[in-house]
Amino acid sequence: MKPTLVIMAAGMGSRFGGLKQITPVGPNGEKLMDYSVYDALRAGFGKVVFVIKHAIDEAFRAEIGDKIAAHMPAEYVYQELDALPAGYTVPEGREKPWGTGHAVLCCRDVVKEPFVVINADDYYGPACFAALASFLKGCAEGPVKHIAMAGYRLCNTLTENGYVSRGVCTVDEENRLLGLVERTHIEWRDGVPQFTEDGGETWEPLPADGFVSMNCWAFPAGMLDAFERLFCAFLEEKGQDTKAEFYLPFAVDTLMAEGAADVTVIPTEDRWYGMTYAADHAMVRQALADLMDKGVYPARLWTDIHSK
Repeated sequence: MKPTLVIMAAGMGSRFGGLKQITPVGPNGEKLMDYSVYDALRAGFGKVVFVIKHAIDEAFRAEIGDKIAAHMPAEYVYQELDALPAGYTVPEGREKPWGTGHAVLCCRDVVKEPFVVINADDYYGPACFAALASFLKGCAEGPVKHIAMAGYRLCNTLTENGYVSRGVCTVDEENRLLGLVERTHIEWRDGVPQFTEDGGETWEPLPADGFVSMNCWAFPAGMLDAFERLFCAFLEEKGQDTKAEFYLPFAVDTLMAEGAADVTVIPTEDRWYGMTYAADHAMVRQALADLMDKGVYPARLWTDIHSK
């Protein structure tokens, strides 16, 4: 059974200042998602599912979806406020959807097979898709769900143009995930990655080669049933909080704490590229041009996909 690629593309990119998902970064107008789908298709994925909002549907299909669908089966699901399990309603004053865990749960009617989840506005590199596809292929079924996460080196995920948020991982000797702490303000300072939790009053260093999560997860079939159970529990506890979000790492952490899942961190030495800030755009374009010069990608991204 071929895995599915789920791309979370509902965010509007407030810090970037525009719709990052449809910003061209390649020499022929390719978007970051084009590179992710291209790499996933080469790794043996069977289809792609885009999680978007109805508000960007037309532009998204015209700029990205229709072109990708010519090479790989594509489906759409919509992360909207009212995409809730039966019996639940949107509280008065709620303006934004319910977070990344909710985005993935919106796929429950169209994703029945193993799947990988990524962000739309990040470049992950070909190695992680091949490694995660291999993990899912060899994943044994049982009472404990086996999950994988692409582990990027922190130093390979930072931008020179501001701060970033990263899930900093603790792993054991077998690269099993022991814990993940979200650090919401990390930046280069004096040549060292450092984070602050008090608005810059104090800073603490982080290991440059430590693993961080870039929201690139691999899940076995049947995982969304567990997510729905957890989301219902979240709604019971925090559903009236108009700012509360059901994050994907929170769902994974809860399953680990229950003993219902374990997580293998699969190291990747690929460099992450993204457009957190508008100033990152030129850097990403140059990086992808360099990868093309090295033969990682062809001059026209989709021209030789079926011959690879």
